[in-house]
Amino acid sequence: MATSAKKTPENGIAVPFALPGGNRIVTLDEFIIRSEKDFDYATGELTGLLRDIGVAAKIINREVNKAGLVNIIGVADGSSDNASGDKQQKLDVYANEKLIECLKNSGECCAIASEENDDIIQVPPVNSKKSHYVVMFDPLDGSSNIDVNISVGTIFAIYRRKSDPTGPATVDDFLQAGSKQVAAGYVLYGTSTILVYTTGRGVNGFTLDPSIGEFCLSHRNMRMPEDGQFYSVNQGYYSKFDLEMRRYIDNCSDENYSLRYIGSMVSDIHRILIQGGIFLYPSTRKYPKGKLRLLYECNPLSMIVEQAGGKSMNTQLKRILDVDPKELHQRSTIAIGSPNMVDELKAFIERYSALPL
Repeated sequence: MATSAKKTPENGIAVPFALPGGNRIVTLDEFIIRSEKDFDYATGELTGLLRDIGVAAKIINREVNKAGLVNIIGVADGSSDNASGDKQQKLDVYANEKLIECLKNSGECCAIASEENDDIIQVPPVNSKKSHYVVMFDPLDGSSNIDVNISVGTIFAIYRRKSDPTGPATVDDFLQAGSKQVAAGYVLYGTSTILVYTTGRGVNGFTLDPSIGEFCLSHRNMRMPEDGQFYSVNQGYYSKFDLEMRRYIDNCSDENYSLRYIGSMVSDIHRILIQGGIFLYPSTRKYPKGKLRLLYECNPLSMIVEQAGGKSMNTQLKRILDVDPKELHQRSTIAIGSPNMVDELKAFIERYSALPL
């Protein structure tokens, strides 16, 4: 019998389970269509959006896997910093273009916001279709790692628009708290390519089978372990962290937790989702408000982690998904991962913070 993988909260290890329909493989497209009845607004738009993102991910995966063979690694020609202040890589530009192209072709969303662009991008109606959704994404998280063949990823979030569907989308359609997301996910381009997403009813993972060119269900109802033995932080900035963060990192060392930091948030979060642990990106002297983007990185990954049983907060102890964004490229601190470890960090912040909470 064909089996797939299911992770147990007790040990975070994948164990076999039978797929619905016996021996039959369940593809991403089939799973999305089957799940459509669970959506609050089952018009087919959200289904189409998720399928469009899956197609774009296959195209990006192809280029990522041959990046060393073609002239697509390194900093983009004539590159300046992107809207978030980071140097654009060639693959950033390529991934951004392909995601926009795939989303525009179907017209299932009315507007797009990307970490690579200053402003929102309006999507012209297709066949007079009035779309009710907007999409936000980080096209290639961790793209500076491409040159050294380290895993990177795509992060996306989908919101239901607030503005009148008969008119153009507005910035306010994107400036919604993360709790308003109707779907969020990421694609990890690693030793295998996996797409993980949630629509607010659990988290499921799909691994790309290159022999048939389809994402196939491999991780059903993913659950994060309540504890873990890993902490993920750029410890090179230790001396620039606030006292409470240094005390917590010292405690991680005292508890013999293993430091694992890739520098690609998708990769670090995926490990924690499978094995448990905590990911930290606190404030530093250079980035007193944090470095990571609230809308493009923190919100979608927080929705996934919470749906898998984890927790996510900023270093002011506010739940990430409750933060009201004020601008498209707003930055945030974040602590995200296994619930017991996030609670442990919270206790350290309450004990050692010099600032009122």
